[in-house]
Amino acid sequence: MKVIAKNQGDEELNLLKREIDIMKKLKHPNIISLENVFDEGDNLYLVIELATGGELFDQIIAKGSYSEKDAAVIVRQILDAVSYMHSHGIAHRDLKPENLLVTGDGVIKISDFGLSKDFGSGENLKTSCGTPDYVAPEVLKGAPYDSAVDIWSIGVINYILLCGFPPFYGTTDKQIFDKILKAEYSFPSPDWDEISNEGKQFISALLVLNPNDRPTATQCIQAPWIANLSSPLHTSASFTRLDSFRSGMAEYKGNRKKVR
Repeated sequence: MKVIAKNQGDEELNLLKREIDIMKKLKHPNIISLENVFDEGDNLYLVIELATGGELFDQIIAKGSYSEKDAAVIVRQILDAVSYMHSHGIAHRDLKPENLLVTGDGVIKISDFGLSKDFGSGENLKTSCGTPDYVAPEVLKGAPYDSAVDIWSIGVINYILLCGFPPFYGTTDKQIFDKILKAEYSFPSPDWDEISNEGKQFISALLVLNPNDRPTATQCIQAPWIANLSSPLHTSASFTRLDSFRSGMAEYKGNRKKVR
């Protein structure tokens, strides 16, 4: 249960109302569900589906093994949810690992719709929002944008899922932003040596500067890397090194905390 005091400013309450309206609108197995809302006294009470597995990355690190196939299965679930959201006119605008939760039986759930926006009216989105490491270049430029910003964020998440560190790395936000604005990233050895060419091609298709050149979430689901690796029949994906993922994430989180 999420308890929110109502003694906030009008802007905060309007944002909260928007979040509630969006969550009521979305019903999908890979989206955390809003079960009920109670308006009582000085507080609002949001009853939200419980994801007992916690955050996705914590689950990955706790596993005994982790493969490229595992990553594809995870991204497929994210894409299923995002395809559904976009078909209902909703852009999440803050997709990041912290907002990817896991149920007790391993189902991915997208959470935190505080920055989400309805673009179904045809209105261009302009607000600069999101988390620095995952934000799309068009947002940084202050240009009008649409749901393609979510595809960029999925590309960043996918990259991290396969190696344990982000594609646009820096010790300050400015360094990160400069690289994002140029789409300046690579697949360094040895961390990417075991990853298939299809996996690298999939990420490269998402992390492109022009949002019009990015595939839709539905098109991403049909990409060979997703369609083949996420199939229950596929069992031969190579294993990534969990030690590398663990150390990479620890170093990355440590540096980002220093920036803050």
